[in-house]
Amino acid sequence: MQLKIMPKKKRLSAGRAPLMLFLCQMISALEVPLDLVQPPTITQQSPKDYIIDPRENIVIQCEAKGKPPPSFSWTRNGTHFDIDKDPLVTMKPGSGTLIINIMSEGKAETYEGVYQCTARNERGAAISNNIVIRPSRSPLWTKEKLEPITLRNGQSLVLPCRPPIGLPPPIIFWMDNSFQRLPQSERVSQGLNGDLYFSNVLPEDTREDYICYARFNHTQTIQQKQPISVKVISVDELNDTIAANLSDTEFYGAKSHRQRPPAFLTPDGNTSRKEELRGNVLSLECIAEGLPTPIIYWIKEDGTLPINRTFYRNFKKTLQIVQVTEADSGNYQCIAKNALGAIHHTISVTVKAAPYWIIAPQNLVLSPEEDGALICRASGNPKPRISWLSNGVPIEIAPDDPSRKIDGDTIIFSKVQERSSAVYQCNASNEYGYLLANAFVNVLAEPPRILTSANTLYQVIANRPALLDCAFFGSPLPTIEWFKDAKGSALREDIYVLHENGTLEIPVAQKDSTGTYTCVARNKLGMAKNDVHLEIKDPTRIIKQPEYAVVQRGSTVSFECKVKHDHTLIPTVTWLKDHGELPSDGRFTVDKDHLVVADVSDDDGGTYTCVANTTLDNVSASAVLSVVAPTPTPAPIYDVPNPPFDLELTDQLDRSVQLSWTPGDDNNSPITKFIIEYEDAMHEPGLWHHQTEVPGTQTTAQLKLSPYVNYSFRVMAENNLGRSLPSEASEQYLTKAAEPDKNPTAVEGLGSEPDNLVITWKPLNGFESNGPGLQYKVSWRQKDGDDEWTSVVVANVSKYIVSGTPTFVPYLIKVQALNDAGFAPEPAVVMGHSGEDLPMVAPGNVRVNVVNSTLAEVHWDPVPLKSIRGHLQGYRIYYWKAQSSLTRNRRHLEKKILTFQGSKTHGMLPGLEPFSHYSLNVRVVNGKGEGPASADKVFSTPEGVPSAPSSLKIVNPTLDSLTLEWEPPSHPNGILTEYTLKYQPINSTHELGPLVDLKIPANKTRWTLKNLNFSTRYKFYFYAQTAAGSGSQITEEAITTVDEAMASRQVDIATQGWFIGLMCAVALLILILLIVCFIRRNKGGKYPVKEKEDAHADPEIQPMKEDDGTFGEYRSLESDAEDHKPLKKGSRTPSDRTVKKEDSDDSLVDYGEGVNGQFNEDGSFIGQYSGKKEKEPAEGNESSEAPSPVNAMNSFV
Repeated sequence: MQLKIMPKKKRLSAGRAPLMLFLCQMISALEVPLDLVQPPTITQQSPKDYIIDPRENIVIQCEAKGKPPPSFSWTRNGTHFDIDKDPLVTMKPGSGTLIINIMSEGKAETYEGVYQCTARNERGAAISNNIVIRPSRSPLWTKEKLEPITLRNGQSLVLPCRPPIGLPPPIIFWMDNSFQRLPQSERVSQGLNGDLYFSNVLPEDTREDYICYARFNHTQTIQQKQPISVKVISVDELNDTIAANLSDTEFYGAKSHRQRPPAFLTPDGNTSRKEELRGNVLSLECIAEGLPTPIIYWIKEDGTLPINRTFYRNFKKTLQIVQVTEADSGNYQCIAKNALGAIHHTISVTVKAAPYWIIAPQNLVLSPEEDGALICRASGNPKPRISWLSNGVPIEIAPDDPSRKIDGDTIIFSKVQERSSAVYQCNASNEYGYLLANAFVNVLAEPPRILTSANTLYQVIANRPALLDCAFFGSPLPTIEWFKDAKGSALREDIYVLHENGTLEIPVAQKDSTGTYTCVARNKLGMAKNDVHLEIKDPTRIIKQPEYAVVQRGSTVSFECKVKHDHTLIPTVTWLKDHGELPSDGRFTVDKDHLVVADVSDDDGGTYTCVANTTLDNVSASAVLSVVAPTPTPAPIYDVPNPPFDLELTDQLDRSVQLSWTPGDDNNSPITKFIIEYEDAMHEPGLWHHQTEVPGTQTTAQLKLSPYVNYSFRVMAENNLGRSLPSEASEQYLTKAAEPDKNPTAVEGLGSEPDNLVITWKPLNGFESNGPGLQYKVSWRQKDGDDEWTSVVVANVSKYIVSGTPTFVPYLIKVQALNDAGFAPEPAVVMGHSGEDLPMVAPGNVRVNVVNSTLAEVHWDPVPLKSIRGHLQGYRIYYWKAQSSLTRNRRHLEKKILTFQGSKTHGMLPGLEPFSHYSLNVRVVNGKGEGPASADKVFSTPEGVPSAPSSLKIVNPTLDSLTLEWEPPSHPNGILTEYTLKYQPINSTHELGPLVDLKIPANKTRWTLKNLNFSTRYKFYFYAQTAAGSGSQITEEAITTVDEAMASRQVDIATQGWFIGLMCAVALLILILLIVCFIRRNKGGKYPVKEKEDAHADPEIQPMKEDDGTFGEYRSLESDAEDHKPLKKGSRTPSDRTVKKEDSDDSLVDYGEGVNGQFNEDGSFIGQYSGKKEKEPAEGNESSEAPSPVNAMNSFV
């Protein structure tokens, strides 16, 4: 029977066929027992490119197995290598490994070449790869004289290394004479070629020991280049040096260094090319000079850099992509940038590929008259050539076999016989390498045999998987059945899984799984069986865990650890301190369930762990011991819970798993709930997401899972005081891949050009992909046509552009996700449009209806829909003021724009200027832009009311007249017809008098009002008029002047020097009088104040009263004799320093503005008051009025 392909796992369920296995002809796990005849198989060989150490013997490995044991032979450079003729060459007994003894004599270079081993027996011949032997080389540096380098501060510098060519190439590094590595940075760094690059030099770069070292790892030798001396000097130092050796014309400029934009030191030019092989590390390098030091950035044109395979080295000057693939081909751009500019270099990368296996040929075991095939499928760039050999000989010249037929990369065998046994070699090669694989065809007729030892005992902990082995062989391939406890029918329950190698798996072993299991193998030549035994043991558990303890120094502490285990297993309990052994100290005592620590010291604090081990499992529990000084018993600690621990995953299915855990200490506040989070280590490592919550009384949870996610879980506990820290993460669980459950969202179709359709969507994230190889099937067709769907499968991108579409045509679009496991459900169809173009037709029949002087209504006819060639966004009116009806030569104003959304065919133009000529046109607007403009439409606005006059000033005030000057309105909005002036007086209580209305011709800008009252405030209201009506008014206030003689006297008295001197003299006199009065009063005498006052009849200099250093005075106004009212004698201050109303008929209210007089502490009056003029008009409050003498005195006091 031919070996047939079998899935990796086959689940058995009730109602299905008996549990049996059909293994495939290419199962790598199928091994022919060594006691059976079989062709040779190469088991070990030296690498293809074998670099040897010339100081040691050369060992070229070639090991093989077969029955009969194979013999070995070698070729060198394509011809037979006779080892018997070379005394330095021997072959290990029972092996093909060559040992060439060059340590005693001979040179390694003598044995350079290409070697190939052949292992042969009566069933065929297997060959090794071509093994290229080359001795490693570590040549010395060539002698050279290195001149010292002197350069200015800020210049760039490249120190060449140019190491000797070795085999393999050396590792380059720069050090100083003290063997200390030279520091590198964004400014100074070593290139891939070993040179040392300085973007700009600094004075601290000066040194005499820049040394390049080359380390040859194969020979463990280091070669050293001659030291390079570098001196960085300023311009002054450089000119001093030049002056001593060169002419004056060779001096440097005054600036020591100048800032400059970046320039590349390597690579040269604007573009370069790079070729790399698939699977290697792609290294791209850009090093730039400039001042300030440039920063390097990398981008891939038309693509993104692979996230998990991209690394930046050498301060981002080197971009590395590991495990490079053909998809990494493309243009990579490095950008060097500093404050003065940027420069870029494009590297075109081509990824070629040496051959790699798609399907490698596998050993084929057939029984006589069976059919089979060897498949050899490889890929590469360029595509590799496949050639076959039989027993090491090209198949074209090998002995003919009628059962064999060659079909490209496949050899088909039909009705084989024993003579068909042979070893076939498949060679896949291109210019970058080759692959060679041996695969034998072994024709055998063998009854089944069980290779697993009989009566093997398997012991498994409950609720864990159990794996029962049944390794087998037979030709034809046997079928496998499993039985339990000698029952007549094969196992049929769905709790079993059968693996391709015959192993029976019980995913969750229970107590009732205990028993004897029989594996039966059958083919047409016989039957074999084998019994194995399964015992299910109870898990080991710590039912009483050690607890956190706080003890006082010098006391005794005990930790309890009670273990429950299967009675057939013998546990060993070990105590650890801080994950190490307990101290060897007699104070530590361990009995069956306890650890006791006596006379506790500070060093005893730490974590104590109880570990219970059996032969099948182990468990542990820890507690922390804190040692404190003797203190009163602390109150209970209330805190958030301790984190859960011992997370375990069971019942692991494709879409669900059960998580269990052990709660941590609740710290005296009961746990209310547990929060479960998950991490997807494949797509979002390090990011935790909320999974679910369960009540605080529950310690297990059944979790729903998504396909192709590498899950880890953690649990947090929560009580009334808060949430605990997260637990340790559980073991990882990778779910199987499946087709996507959903399609991408936000699918849209919009054209960016008139002849394309840009289809965009929001891609699925890694968690939603459900499997590897996420792609999208993009489909489209015209909505109104009969075309079939056009589809294309694209990579995991978010956009696809369909070119060559008609302009603005509706399309039906759908985007479906797929991966290596299959397609997502049928996606929803959305509608989009191809690209828009500018509209072709202008709106017609444009009409304007002027509503008033500032508002017009515009009407137009809509354009045909087909002429819009896009989404109608609205109509746009351009309008501008051509000229004013008053100013014909005014320049055109800036155009204004109003847009009306949708399909509206009319709109209002607000904010127009009255009495103006306007022009407008209308255009239709789509998503691409505006269409052509309609013909300009001209209209005019009627007159409007004018704005307020630009200014109004009152000039030349006199006793009875005021002159008004004004400027016309800035916006007359028509022809001015006249001005209107209204005015009215304002009295001292701010009451308004009668209003006077006056019309003034429009050509006037000045007007004088006469016959006004002197020293009177007036309020003016002034506005202009057109035929449309009155405009806004402007207001102003002004005061006619007072009597000039009075004003002159007031000014003279208040400002003359004699008046100020008089006031000072009066103050001094009163001060002297007060002193004398005070002295005499203390002596008991009296001072005849009244007599002295009566003797001074001059009313202008009579003192009013004595005070505490502040004096006031009063006098009549000499300018008006009629109004003079001398004070009565009774009004003088009596000796008791009080003022009484009945003593004078002059009340303070009758004088001036100072009615609110002030009195000092002894009742005397501070301030002054003046006589009242009954006929004098009330004065205004304007600051422009001349001050009165009374006011002057107020200011003085």
